[in-house]
Amino acid sequence: MTEARAGGVAVVMGAEELGVVIPGDLRERLGELTGRRVRVKAIAAGEGRESISVAGPEGLEDVEVLVTGWGCPPLTKAVLDRVPRLRVVVHAAGSVKRLVTEEVWERGIVVSSAAEANAGPVADFTLAVITLAAKGALPMAAAYADGRWPAFTERRGADGRTVGVIGASRIGRKVLAGLRASAAGYRVLLYDPYVTDEDAERMGVERVSCPADLCRASDIVTVHAPETPETRRLLDEQHLALIPDGGAVINTARGSIVDTGALERECASGRLSAWLDVTDPEPLEKERRLLSLPHVMVTPHIAGAQGSEGRRLGVWAAEEVGRWVRRERLVGEVRREELERLA
Repeated sequence: MTEARAGGVAVVMGAEELGVVIPGDLRERLGELTGRRVRVKAIAAGEGRESISVAGPEGLEDVEVLVTGWGCPPLTKAVLDRVPRLRVVVHAAGSVKRLVTEEVWERGIVVSSAAEANAGPVADFTLAVITLAAKGALPMAAAYADGRWPAFTERRGADGRTVGVIGASRIGRKVLAGLRASAAGYRVLLYDPYVTDEDAERMGVERVSCPADLCRASDIVTVHAPETPETRRLLDEQHLALIPDGGAVINTARGSIVDTGALERECASGRLSAWLDVTDPEPLEKERRLLSLPHVMVTPHIAGAQGSEGRRLGVWAAEEVGRWVRRERLVGEVRREELERLA
C-alpha cells in the first residue's frame, strides 16, 4: 500500500512516563516511520497542564501526528489551535476520556488508544487476585498474623467457586477467557446490559440480567465496567449486602463504581474481603480504614502497564503510527459514538 509522508510529529506526556514508554530508540523509530524529526514535551509533575508547548523555532504548526500518554493535558480548543494541521492522536496509554474533548471530534481528528496493550497486564493482575481471593488469602493471612495456623478443614480452594464479572469490556473479556481456561472449573457469571444471551453463550459464560442476581450468586465479584453516570456506585450498600458471607470484591476498573463507605463497613465487619487497585477518591485519605483493615488490600493503581511493561505501550504506539503512515486501518481507533461505553 502506498505510504503517506507524515507532517511533523510530537510526543507529549508526563516526564516520569516518557523515558519508560517512549525511550530514545522508539523516538528514533517514530522518526524513521514518518521521515520527520520527533519533537518531545515532557510534562513535569506540578507543571500547568492546560496547554502544550514544545521547544523549537518551528513551533507546532506542522505537526500532524501527536503521540500522547499519561500527563498530557486535555486537547482543548486552545491546545488544538496551536496544532492546526493535527490529523491523528495516538494515545500510548489506556482511556482517552480525560484527553479527548468535543473539539477533537469537531475537527475530524482521528483518535487511537493503546488500551488493548494496556489490557493484558490488568487482566493478568485480576486473574492473579481472583486466585488469591478464591483461596481466602487475606483472612488466612490475618489469622496467621494473629498466631493461628488454620486447620486443613478451614482452608479454601478455588475449584468450583462462582466468579461474577461486571462488564464485558476488553479487560473483562480477557478475564472471562482466563477464568474459562482455568483448571479450577469456575462458574462464571456476567452482568453487562449490552451483552445478549447469544454473546454470553459464545463466551462460555452465564449472563445475568441485573447486578443483584450476580452479587447474590457470586463468591467473588470483579469489576470491569466503564465509568458512566449509570455505573456510578453500581455496587452500593444494597448490592454489597447480597454477596455471601466470606465473599470478595475486586476492582481494577474505576473507583466510583463501588460505594467506598459501604464497602469499608462490610470489610470492617469481617464479612467481605476487598482487593482494590482503584478507589473513590483516588488516592484515599490516609485516615481511611480501608488502608489498614486486615481483609483489604489497596494498591496504588498498579494493575495496568507499569515499569518494564510501559514499553509495550510505546511499541504499540510506534506500530500504530506506522499503520497511519501506510494508510492502513488503525487497530486502536476510538470512535466518538463508542467513547461513553469505553473505560
